[in-house]
Amino acid sequence: MKRLSLVISAYNEESGIERFYEVVRGCCEALRERGWDYELLFVDDGSADRTGEKLRGLAARDRMHVRLLRLSRNFGHEAAMTAGLDYASGDALVFLDADLQHPPRYLAEICERLDAGYEVISMVRTANRSAGVLKNISSAGFYWLINRLSDVHFQPNASDFFAISRRVQGILRQSYREKVRFLRGYVQNVGFRRTVIEYEAAERVAGESHYSLRKLLVFSLNTIMCFSNMPLKLGIFAGALSGLLGLVVLAYTLCTRCGAPSGYATIVVLNCFMFAVLFFVVGIIGEYISVLFTEMKDRPIYLVEEERNFEEEKDDSSLRESRRTQTSSVPDHFAVS
Repeated sequence: MKRLSLVISAYNEESGIERFYEVVRGCCEALRERGWDYELLFVDDGSADRTGEKLRGLAARDRMHVRLLRLSRNFGHEAAMTAGLDYASGDALVFLDADLQHPPRYLAEICERLDAGYEVISMVRTANRSAGVLKNISSAGFYWLINRLSDVHFQPNASDFFAISRRVQGILRQSYREKVRFLRGYVQNVGFRRTVIEYEAAERVAGESHYSLRKLLVFSLNTIMCFSNMPLKLGIFAGALSGLLGLVVLAYTLCTRCGAPSGYATIVVLNCFMFAVLFFVVGIIGEYISVLFTEMKDRPIYLVEEERNFEEEKDDSSLRESRRTQTSSVPDHFAVS
């Protein structure tokens, strides 16, 4: 049987994680009739509640299907998905969150597309009533903006619910190791045979969203910096516009005052405008330098504190060494197994 790895990121999900497990396990058991075995790879992203304890219980209860990675602290959703990308062992991978907003009932259709030869399956959200009007508008605006700034076309409303083949997994592990990350963007950037499945986001099974508008804004800025250099060219356009405006003001002054200065107010307005343009461009350059600085420091994307139910790989020294080289995770003598 082929094996499907479900990579599940969890952060402070103690109130709903067991309900999620029951629902997903029921959907995955139905996949066995289609020739797909499965593993549930939970990545606990440094939860501060009892999520880790409950996941240990699930790993002990279902050693055949549940694997657990606990990161040493909260590294963020992108880092947690990257950990799952590095440790998953299936023939295909499905990424989804632990709040049931990514409906597991679509796993059957995902497997059908995988059997048909597709290697990248993007799940496109058609509606998300729980997100609110502001988040839905900002999400649509983000995709509109980045598709005009970037050479890569992003599927509007694509989410962190997606599936990839083992070949795509290997490419992402080997070649896409940036520290400032946008995994769903990388998935849409690798090419190969792609398809789209539309879905409507369900209500959260429990808890609340951990993405504030501020975090979403920072995430959006980092994504734009990673996939487009167009903002760096704004300095050229701003300089041309400022020069043109200066010529217009100069012509106006010569025509109305016979060469005399046009007044204190005009000078102040022009200075404010020029400094605003200057600081805006300098700020954009600073953001790119910040991304470069983060990449140059080359710190680990994540650190693994604990592993559960990976015993079958313990004796494969070459696999362990390859994984450690790829992920920059904690050495074995610091990991709890």
